[in-house]
Amino acid sequence: MPSFYFFKEVFIKTKKVRINHQIKAKEVRLIGENGEALGIVSVDVALKKAQEAELDLVEIAPNANPPVVRIMDFGKYMYEMTKKEKTAKKKQHQTEIKEIHFRPSIFEHDLDIKINQARKFFEKKNKVRFVVIFRGREMQHFDDGLKILEKVKEKISDIAIEDSKPKIEGRRIYQIFSFSKEGLKKKKKEEEQNAKVENEKDGSKEI
Repeated sequence: MPSFYFFKEVFIKTKKVRINHQIKAKEVRLIGENGEALGIVSVDVALKKAQEAELDLVEIAPNANPPVVRIMDFGKYMYEMTKKEKTAKKKQHQTEIKEIHFRPSIFEHDLDIKINQARKFFEKKNKVRFVVIFRGREMQHFDDGLKILEKVKEKISDIAIEDSKPKIEGRRIYQIFSFSKEGLKKKKKEEEQNAKVENEKDGSKEI
């Protein structure tokens, strides 16, 4: 199994982070282990302080004048950096916006196909931007686009909620929706209530 120092070296090369004797500047602005500012010192003094604390000297702002370095546990620093990157990627995926386009003259059957496509996006926790695109004389009937978006809102109310009101952008009207757990719960509750009513009706017929 590769050693910690192997991963440490790989991380340094990938992230271009200089530590300890790799730091080239003669003078540095030193930050202590607990975040305290220790002023501008020679890199030799900074290295000595890091060694005394049995920690690393890490260059955290190489483009500053002089560069900013900090005394820290580099292993912990690697872990925190990796954790932040994973969190950022996760958030990026969660906030991805998919687009679905309509024409104002779309047929009901085609609209349902688009809605089913949107449902798959919502199930993956993606946001969806519904866009109605107008051409030529269709621009005179923007209300048709608003009616379609209102219909979309009704059809997806069990799985999504609106992020914003409809917005006009050139020849387009669009609206963004997000996945909603509450919508699914509400839908399930309604289905259970309907099933209960039907069962009661069937029971009364038997009597």
